[in-house]
Amino acid sequence: MSIELFNQLEQKVGNAVEAIEMLKMEAEELREENARLKQEHEQWQQRLSGLLEKFNELDAGGNDGA
Repeated sequence: MSIELFNQLEQKVGNAVEAIEMLKMEAEELREENARLKQEHEQWQQRLSGLLEKFNELDAGGNDGA
């Protein structure tokens, strides 16, 4: 193998390693974002459930007097 081919291979391997590292960092950022969004979704669900319960209480209270 000539030195030129070896240098090209070395460069390609270096580029691949760099790309893999960037993808790992991006994947970690996406995992963190996903966890944040899941937590936010859960909070919205809890708030919505609370509001629905209040509406149900109002409906139940209104029906008792009718």
